[in-house]
Amino acid sequence: MTEQAPEPYEPVDEDWQTALAVVAHPDDMEYGGAAAVARWTSQGKKVVYVMVTSGEAGIDSMDPAECGPLREAEQIASARVVGVETVEFLGHRDGVVEYGLPLRRDIARAVRRHRPDIVITSNFRDTYGGVFLNQADHIAVGRATLDGVRDAGNRWVFRELVDEGYEPWNGVRQIWAAASPESRHAVDTTEHFELGVASLAEHKAYLAGLGGAGGAMADPREFLEGFGRGAGSRLGTRFAVPFEVFPLG
Repeated sequence: MTEQAPEPYEPVDEDWQTALAVVAHPDDMEYGGAAAVARWTSQGKKVVYVMVTSGEAGIDSMDPAECGPLREAEQIASARVVGVETVEFLGHRDGVVEYGLPLRRDIARAVRRHRPDIVITSNFRDTYGGVFLNQADHIAVGRATLDGVRDAGNRWVFRELVDEGYEPWNGVRQIWAAASPESRHAVDTTEHFELGVASLAEHKAYLAGLGGAGGAMADPREFLEGFGRGAGSRLGTRFAVPFEVFPLG
Protein backbone atom coordinates (compact mmCIF):
# COMPACT_ATOMS: atom_id res chain seq x y z
CA MET A 1 0.00 0.00 0.00
CA THR A 2 1.42 3.40 -1.02
CA GLU A 3 1.73 5.92 1.78
CA GLN A 4 -0.12 9.15 1.05
CA ALA A 5 2.08 12.22 0.63
CA PRO A 6 1.55 14.99 3.20
CA GLU A 7 -0.49 17.99 2.13
CA PRO A 8 1.46 20.97 0.79
CA TYR A 9 2.02 23.90 3.12
CA GLU A 10 0.41 27.28 2.49
CA PRO A 11 2.59 30.41 2.78
CA VAL A 12 2.14 32.37 6.00
CA ASP A 13 0.69 35.89 5.83
CA GLU A 14 3.60 38.33 5.72
CA ASP A 15 1.52 41.51 5.57
CA TRP A 16 2.56 42.77 9.02
CA GLN A 17 5.22 44.97 10.62
CA THR A 18 5.91 43.81 14.19
CA ALA A 19 6.23 40.34 15.73
CA LEU A 20 6.87 39.18 19.28
CA ALA A 21 8.49 35.76 19.79
CA VAL A 22 7.77 34.19 23.20
CA VAL A 23 9.67 30.96 23.88
CA ALA A 24 10.92 29.02 26.88
CA HIS A 25 14.69 28.96 26.42
CA PRO A 26 17.65 30.55 24.70
CA ASP A 27 18.14 28.46 21.50
CA ASP A 28 14.42 27.69 21.02
CA MET A 29 14.13 30.22 18.19
CA GLU A 30 17.36 29.05 16.62
CA TYR A 31 16.29 25.42 16.24
CA GLY A 32 14.13 26.27 13.25
CA GLY A 33 12.75 29.80 13.44
CA ALA A 34 15.78 32.09 13.21
CA ALA A 35 16.12 31.89 9.42
CA ALA A 36 12.51 33.02 9.11
CA VAL A 37 13.26 35.92 11.45
CA ALA A 38 16.23 36.88 9.26
CA ARG A 39 13.88 36.97 6.26
CA TRP A 40 11.45 39.25 8.06
CA THR A 41 14.00 41.68 9.46
CA SER A 42 15.51 41.95 5.96
CA GLN A 43 12.06 43.11 4.83
CA GLY A 44 12.14 45.92 7.39
CA LYS A 45 9.92 44.16 9.91
CA LYS A 46 10.62 44.37 13.64
CA VAL A 47 10.92 41.19 15.70
CA VAL A 48 11.37 41.14 19.49
CA TYR A 49 12.42 38.06 21.50
CA VAL A 50 11.10 37.21 24.96
CA MET A 51 12.71 34.25 26.74
CA VAL A 52 10.70 32.91 29.65
CA THR A 53 13.83 31.40 31.26
CA SER A 54 17.55 32.02 30.92
CA GLY A 55 18.27 28.38 30.09
CA GLU A 56 20.29 28.01 33.27
CA ALA A 57 19.52 24.30 33.67
CA GLY A 58 20.55 23.45 30.12
CA ILE A 59 24.22 22.48 30.55
CA ASP A 60 24.85 19.54 32.85
CA SER A 61 28.48 20.41 33.55
CA MET A 62 27.80 24.04 34.48
CA ASP A 63 26.21 25.44 37.63
CA PRO A 64 23.00 27.38 36.89
CA ALA A 65 24.39 30.55 38.49
CA GLU A 66 27.16 30.55 35.87
CA CYS A 67 25.15 29.06 33.04
CA GLY A 68 22.24 31.53 33.04
CA PRO A 69 24.24 34.73 32.32
CA LEU A 70 26.33 32.91 29.73
CA ARG A 71 23.29 31.64 27.88
CA GLU A 72 21.66 35.06 28.00
CA ALA A 73 24.76 36.55 26.37
CA GLU A 74 24.78 33.83 23.70
CA GLN A 75 21.11 34.47 22.96
CA ILE A 76 21.65 38.19 22.56
CA ALA A 77 24.53 37.54 20.15
CA SER A 78 22.46 34.95 18.30
CA ALA A 79 19.54 37.33 17.90
CA ARG A 80 21.73 40.06 16.45
CA VAL A 81 22.82 37.72 13.64
CA VAL A 82 19.23 37.72 12.35
CA GLY A 83 18.51 41.40 12.97
CA VAL A 84 16.83 41.23 16.40
CA GLU A 85 17.99 44.00 18.73
CA THR A 86 15.61 43.51 21.68
CA VAL A 87 15.86 40.32 23.77
CA GLU A 88 14.13 40.10 27.15
CA PHE A 89 14.31 37.45 29.87
CA LEU A 90 11.37 36.92 32.22
CA GLY A 91 13.32 35.03 34.87
CA HIS A 92 11.18 31.91 35.33
CA ARG A 93 13.13 28.84 36.48
CA ASP A 94 14.46 26.70 33.67
CA GLY A 95 13.11 23.16 33.57
CA VAL A 96 10.21 23.76 35.96
CA VAL A 97 8.14 26.39 34.14
CA GLU A 98 4.52 26.11 35.18
CA TYR A 99 1.47 27.06 33.17
CA GLY A 100 -0.54 29.41 35.36
CA LEU A 101 -1.54 32.97 36.14
CA PRO A 102 1.97 34.36 36.84
CA LEU A 103 3.21 33.18 33.44
CA ARG A 104 0.09 34.38 31.64
CA ARG A 105 0.46 37.78 33.32
CA ASP A 106 4.11 38.11 32.30
CA ILE A 107 3.28 37.24 28.69
CA ALA A 108 0.29 39.60 28.63
CA ARG A 109 2.54 42.38 29.96
CA ALA A 110 5.08 41.74 27.19
CA VAL A 111 2.35 41.79 24.54
CA ARG A 112 0.95 45.07 25.86
CA ARG A 113 4.44 46.59 26.03
CA HIS A 114 5.48 45.65 22.48
CA ARG A 115 2.04 45.72 20.78
CA PRO A 116 2.81 43.22 17.99
CA ASP A 117 0.77 42.22 14.95
CA ILE A 118 1.98 38.60 15.14
CA VAL A 119 3.04 36.51 18.14
CA ILE A 120 5.35 33.52 17.60
CA THR A 121 5.90 30.68 20.03
CA SER A 122 7.26 27.14 19.80
CA ASN A 123 5.49 23.83 19.42
CA PHE A 124 3.35 23.07 22.48
CA ARG A 125 1.94 19.74 21.29
CA ASP A 126 2.92 16.64 23.26
CA THR A 127 5.32 15.42 20.57
CA TYR A 128 7.14 16.46 17.43
CA GLY A 129 5.15 14.42 14.98
CA GLY A 130 4.47 11.48 17.30
CA VAL A 131 8.12 10.37 17.50
CA PHE A 132 10.01 12.71 19.84
CA LEU A 133 8.43 13.81 23.09
CA ASN A 134 8.19 17.55 23.61
CA GLN A 135 9.75 19.21 26.64
CA ALA A 136 7.58 20.39 29.54
CA ASP A 137 8.70 24.04 29.42
CA HIS A 138 7.84 24.27 25.71
CA ILE A 139 4.34 22.96 26.37
CA ALA A 140 3.71 25.30 29.30
CA VAL A 141 5.03 28.40 27.52
CA GLY A 142 3.20 27.72 24.26
CA ARG A 143 -0.14 27.19 25.98
CA ALA A 144 0.37 30.22 28.21
CA THR A 145 1.19 32.30 25.14
CA LEU A 146 -2.14 31.42 23.54
CA ASP A 147 -3.93 32.62 26.66
CA GLY A 148 -1.60 35.50 27.52
CA VAL A 149 -2.14 37.08 24.11
CA ARG A 150 -5.90 37.09 24.68
CA ASP A 151 -5.42 38.30 28.26
CA ALA A 152 -3.47 41.25 26.86
CA GLY A 153 -6.60 42.48 25.13
CA ASN A 154 -8.92 42.26 28.14
CA ARG A 155 -8.87 45.28 30.44
CA TRP A 156 -10.46 43.33 33.27
CA VAL A 157 -7.93 40.48 33.33
CA PHE A 158 -4.75 41.37 35.24
CA ARG A 159 -6.05 44.84 36.10
CA GLU A 160 -2.72 45.64 37.74
CA LEU A 161 -1.14 45.88 34.29
CA VAL A 162 -3.16 49.02 33.59
CA ASP A 163 -1.92 50.46 36.89
CA GLU A 164 1.62 49.71 35.65
CA GLY A 165 0.89 51.75 32.52
CA TYR A 166 0.18 48.92 30.08
CA GLU A 167 -3.07 49.55 28.26
CA PRO A 168 -4.85 46.57 26.63
CA TRP A 169 -3.69 45.48 23.18
CA ASN A 170 -6.08 43.70 20.82
CA GLY A 171 -3.92 44.12 17.75
CA VAL A 172 -2.47 40.59 17.55
CA ARG A 173 -3.89 39.06 14.38
CA GLN A 174 -2.38 35.59 14.56
CA ILE A 175 -0.33 33.36 16.86
CA TRP A 176 2.17 31.06 15.15
CA ALA A 177 3.59 27.91 16.77
CA ALA A 178 6.85 26.98 15.05
CA ALA A 179 7.67 23.35 14.24
CA SER A 180 4.27 22.09 15.36
CA PRO A 181 3.28 18.67 13.99
CA GLU A 182 -0.08 20.31 13.23
CA SER A 183 1.51 22.93 10.95
CA ARG A 184 -0.37 23.81 7.77
CA HIS A 185 1.65 26.89 6.84
CA ALA A 186 5.33 27.68 6.27
CA VAL A 187 7.72 30.42 5.16
CA ASP A 188 10.47 30.12 2.55
CA THR A 189 13.87 30.48 4.27
CA THR A 190 16.07 29.44 1.35
CA GLU A 191 17.80 32.81 0.98
CA HIS A 192 18.30 33.19 4.74
CA PHE A 193 19.25 29.64 5.65
CA GLU A 194 22.91 30.50 6.25
CA LEU A 195 21.96 33.21 8.72
CA GLY A 196 19.86 30.66 10.57
CA VAL A 197 22.88 28.36 10.84
CA ALA A 198 25.09 31.22 12.02
CA SER A 199 22.50 32.24 14.59
CA LEU A 200 22.33 28.75 16.10
CA ALA A 201 26.13 28.50 16.05
CA GLU A 202 26.32 31.46 18.45
CA HIS A 203 25.10 29.13 21.22
CA LYS A 204 28.66 27.88 21.60
CA ALA A 205 28.56 26.76 25.23
CA TYR A 206 25.21 25.05 24.83
CA LEU A 207 26.26 23.17 21.70
CA ALA A 208 29.53 22.14 23.34
CA GLY A 209 27.55 20.89 26.31
CA LEU A 210 25.43 18.72 24.05
CA GLY A 211 28.55 17.13 22.55
CA GLY A 212 28.21 13.69 21.04
CA ALA A 213 25.10 12.94 23.10
CA GLY A 214 23.26 15.69 21.24
CA GLY A 215 23.44 13.90 17.90
CA ALA A 216 22.34 16.09 15.01
CA MET A 217 21.19 18.80 17.44
CA ALA A 218 24.85 19.47 18.30
CA ASP A 219 25.64 20.21 14.63
CA PRO A 220 23.79 23.39 13.55
CA ARG A 221 24.06 22.77 9.83
CA GLU A 222 23.11 19.10 9.93
CA PHE A 223 20.06 19.70 12.10
CA LEU A 224 18.78 22.75 10.24
CA GLU A 225 19.29 21.20 6.81
CA GLY A 226 17.22 18.15 7.74
CA PHE A 227 14.52 20.26 9.36
CA GLY A 228 14.47 22.88 6.60
CA ARG A 229 14.45 20.48 3.66
CA GLY A 230 11.52 18.52 5.04
CA ALA A 231 9.41 21.64 5.39
CA GLY A 232 10.65 23.06 2.09
CA SER A 233 9.51 19.97 0.22
CA ARG A 234 5.95 20.70 1.33
CA LEU A 235 6.14 24.41 0.47
CA GLY A 236 7.83 23.90 -2.89
CA THR A 237 11.09 25.57 -1.86
CA ARG A 238 14.56 24.38 -0.90
CA PHE A 239 14.23 25.30 2.79
CA ALA A 240 11.28 26.41 4.92
CA VAL A 241 10.06 26.77 8.50
CA PRO A 242 6.58 25.39 9.32
CA PHE A 243 4.02 27.02 11.61
CA GLU A 244 0.68 26.10 13.13
CA VAL A 245 -1.39 29.25 12.68
CA PHE A 246 -4.06 30.42 15.12
CA PRO A 247 -6.12 33.34 13.76
CA LEU A 248 -7.57 35.78 16.28
CA GLY A 249 -10.82 37.67 15.98
